[in-house]
Amino acid sequence: MALRVLMVSLHLKKVSVDFPLYGLRGRSLKQSLLRIGSGNRIGRDSKDRIVIRALHRISLQFEKGDRVGLIGSNGAGKTTLLRVLAGIYEPTSGTLRVDGHVTSMLNIRLGIDQEATGYENIYLRGLAMGMTPEEIRQRTAEIAAFTELGNHLNLPLHTYSTGMRMRLAFAVATAVEPDILLMDEWIGAGDASFTEKASKRMNELVERSGILVLASHNASLIERTCNKVVLLDQGKVAAFGPVSEIMPAYRKAS
Repeated sequence: MALRVLMVSLHLKKVSVDFPLYGLRGRSLKQSLLRIGSGNRIGRDSKDRIVIRALHRISLQFEKGDRVGLIGSNGAGKTTLLRVLAGIYEPTSGTLRVDGHVTSMLNIRLGIDQEATGYENIYLRGLAMGMTPEEIRQRTAEIAAFTELGNHLNLPLHTYSTGMRMRLAFAVATAVEPDILLMDEWIGAGDASFTEKASKRMNELVERSGILVLASHNASLIERTCNKVVLLDQGKVAAFGPVSEIMPAYRKAS
């Protein structure tokens, strides 16, 4: 099994992410967009392209033991920030330093093959999660038992029901030993009879993680799971601090 990193941290310094708007025709349309501005989120980049500023000069520091909730309205930048931390988006400017292995649960079905068997998908999904072949072999029996799919694991995935597929994806995704765990909303197994078992497994996964970053609209979940909160507003950090300080004001304003 891979050695765990002793020092686990995330450092963002003045991180910005711009998305160019392509296909804009006519000078008048471009000027109109710039005048509208949408809360200063529309502008020009260094190449004189019209861009949407998804994140603007984000500076944050998370250390081992932090359970961080990302809150804010739709379009505030929560998912974009998670994707930056996961390495999916590269900052347009600023710096990101990551100490530790990042486990992303932004898409727990990544790497799933409909034509492959359940066992083969355990291997494929494990690789997509960053597990080594040896780690996958060591955990296959436990993953298979958790799914409760039995001999179905020898059949191709296209023969599975939606609930069976979710069980398999969930079981592999939660079998990791995360240094840094990223989640966009709390993940369930999508099966009513499986809910209690899945909830316990999720809590154990969070407990094992060095750092948790969870984006959610569920205020109760954030208060129950996290010890710190980042409030995002139009791509900027509006507030960052302990749950006990940020959430009462957030609930009152919502």
